[in-house]
Amino acid sequence: MLCNLTIKDLAVVASLDLNFEPGLTVLTGETGAGKSILLTALGLALGERADAGYIRPGANKAEINLAFDLADSGEARNWLSENDLLDEEETCFIRRVVSLDGRSKAYINNRPATLQSLQELASKLVEIHGQHAHLHLLQAGEQRRILDESSGNRALLERLAAVFENWRVVNSTLEAAARLAQEGAAREELLRYQIEEMEQHDIESLDYEALSEEQTLQANVGRILTSGQAQVELLYDDDSHSVNAQLSQAVHALDELAHLAPEFGEIRSLLDEAKIQVKEAALELRHRLDKLEADPQRLIWLDDTLGLLHRLARKHQVAPQSLREHLAGLREELDGIEHGSERVGELQSEASRLQAEYRQLAAELSARRAQGAERLQSRISAIVRELGMPQGELRIQVHALADDTPTPHGSDQIEFLVSANPGLPPRPLGKVASGGELSRISLAIQVAATDSKTTPTLIFDEVDTGIGGGVAEIVGQKLRTLGSDRQVFCVTHLHQVAAQGHHHLLVEKISLDGHTQTGVRGLGPDQRKREIARMLGGVKITEQTLAHAAELLGLS
Repeated sequence: MLCNLTIKDLAVVASLDLNFEPGLTVLTGETGAGKSILLTALGLALGERADAGYIRPGANKAEINLAFDLADSGEARNWLSENDLLDEEETCFIRRVVSLDGRSKAYINNRPATLQSLQELASKLVEIHGQHAHLHLLQAGEQRRILDESSGNRALLERLAAVFENWRVVNSTLEAAARLAQEGAAREELLRYQIEEMEQHDIESLDYEALSEEQTLQANVGRILTSGQAQVELLYDDDSHSVNAQLSQAVHALDELAHLAPEFGEIRSLLDEAKIQVKEAALELRHRLDKLEADPQRLIWLDDTLGLLHRLARKHQVAPQSLREHLAGLREELDGIEHGSERVGELQSEASRLQAEYRQLAAELSARRAQGAERLQSRISAIVRELGMPQGELRIQVHALADDTPTPHGSDQIEFLVSANPGLPPRPLGKVASGGELSRISLAIQVAATDSKTTPTLIFDEVDTGIGGGVAEIVGQKLRTLGSDRQVFCVTHLHQVAAQGHHHLLVEKISLDGHTQTGVRGLGPDQRKREIARMLGGVKITEQTLAHAAELLGLS
C-alpha cells in the first residue's frame, strides 16, 4: 500500500509530507482548493508525461516521492525482483524530478528508471478510477478490458496475442510470396534467357581485368620491343657507351685510388655491386623481350571478347568486372522462383497451423468470457439495484465477431447492455442510460470489477458525481467495504461518502506572505465533524448541522 507521499514545488504546493494508513481515506475540500494536485502528483510519480508547467513559480524543479509497503503486493515485489530493483526491505521508493527545461528523471529504489518501467510497476501498485470513467465505459474496448480483467484472462490474452502476431507475420510473408509466384512465370522466362546467353559466352571463365591487361600488352608489343631493346643496349650491350661499360671504367679507376687511399675501397665495392645489378637487370629485360611475341589473332580475340563483355554489361546495367557476380545473382533469383511454390506451400502450412492454434485459444477465451460475464453481470446488477435503480439490470453480451479474421483480442464482441425499467429489453448503455444512471452504473461496474483484483491501492476521483441522498450513503458504504482488505482513496464532494471514511484528509488553500498555496492535513474527530457539517451546506454551521454531522459519523 501507499505509505507516504512527499511533494516539493509542484504547482500550488510548496511542500507536503503525508503518511497514509490502510482502509478508506476520503479527501474533501472546497471547490478549487487543489484536491486534484494530489492525483497529479501521483500520476507524475507513476509515469505520466511531465513538463515545466508543473513547477511552482519561482522554483527550479518539482519533486515527488512515494513510498509503498510491499507486504500486500506480491506482483510488484516479483516485478522488482525480475528487474533487479528489489531491496531487502519490504518498501519500494519511487522518485520523480521535473526540471525547468521540461526534462524529468525517475528513480525506483534510488536507481534510474524509464517511464515505461514506472508505468509497468504502477499497474501492480495503484489503480485510479477517474471522474470521467463513465465516458470510457461506452467504448467497446473498455468494456472488453473490464470483462477480461475481472475474469482473470490476462495470461490467456498474452498467449493469444503472441500467436496472433506470429500468424500476422507469416500471413504477410505468404501474401508476398504468393504475389511473387504469380508474377514469377514471366520473370522466370526472362531469367532463363539471360542466364543461357551469359553461359553461352562462358562468362564465368572470363576475367575482365586480366583480359584488359593482356589486350593492352598485345596492342603495344611493337612499342615495348623497340623501347626495351634500346634499354638493353643502353644498359649492357654497347661495349663503349653502356652503363655497364662506364661502371667498369669507374671501378677500375677506384681500384687505383684505393691503393693510394684505402678509404676509397668502400666506394669501389658499392660500384661493383651496382655493376652486378645493372647486368642482372639487362639480362632479365632481354629474357622477357625474347619471350614477347606479337599475336594478331589473339589481339583480335581479345578485342572481340572485351567488346562482348562491355555490351553485356550495358545490357544488364552492371560494371563489366561484375558480370560473373551478376550471373550468380540471376541464378539465385531463378532458383528462388523455381522453389517459390515450395515456399508458398510451407508458409500456407505454417499459417494454417497458427490459425488453428489461434482458434483454439480464442474458443477457450470465449468460454472464459461467457462464464466471467455471468458472474460479473450478477455482481454489477446487484450493486446497481442498491444504488437507487431497483429494477436496474446489466447484461454482458459475448458473441462472435461478424468477421472471422483473427484479431489480437480474440474473436468476440463484448457489449454491456442495461435495462433500467421492467419489461424493457436490455439495450446498449449509451442509448438508454441518463447521465445520473450512467454514473451509478459506472460506479457499480468499477466496484464490482475491483472485487476480483489484487491491486493493493485503489483511488476513486469524484466517481460519485451525479448521485446523492441515500444512494450516496450506499456508495460510501461500498467504498468502505472495499477498504476493509485494501487501501482506498476517494476524492468526494458528498458528505454521505466522506462520513464513511476510516481516515479523513482536508485539502485547503493557505495564504503565506501574499502567496496562495495548497495544504493537506488529517482531521481529528472534532475537525472531521465540522468538515462534514460544512459539506452538509448552509452559510452558517449551526448546532443542528453539527449534530447531523455527528450522527452521520456515528453511523460510520
